[in-house]
Amino acid sequence: MTINILVLCTGNSARSILGEMLFNHLGHGRVKAYSAGSKPAGQVNPVALETLQKHGISCAGARSKSWDEFAAPDALRFDYIFTVCGNAAREVCPVWPGHPTTAHWGIDDPAHVEPLEARREAFEKAYQELRARVDAFLALPLEGMSPDEANFAARHIHALQSKA
Repeated sequence: MTINILVLCTGNSARSILGEMLFNHLGHGRVKAYSAGSKPAGQVNPVALETLQKHGISCAGARSKSWDEFAAPDALRFDYIFTVCGNAAREVCPVWPGHPTTAHWGIDDPAHVEPLEARREAFEKAYQELRARVDAFLALPLEGMSPDEANFAARHIHALQSKA
């Protein structure tokens, strides 16, 4: 059984894209991840794509999209939803079909850092922070965990990584 994951951020152009692609790459078919935003930018930040490609991660299918695409009653049911920016965590989210487990993994926004070289460094930092969280989450025995156990573990992973 494939575990479905949705990674949310406001613009769906940077952090949530990194998260989606990392989950898909590192999940090796065990998970299928998607990303979306409450107010999608309409395009993926080119430095996000550059960062993923630098680490050998496919960007196939990367696009900025609205969370409305996944909130319809007949939409795909998610097992886990992660918010990766403070705005998305505080917004009133749709009621997701199936009531998936949700957790907040706040990552600083690299998208508007200037100049370009500093933005590249900020994207690399965001990538490394998300990579550590995704690796730790995928190392869990998710198939045998209750939603409460998985939620606690996801929050614990974030707390540990935030201190690192």
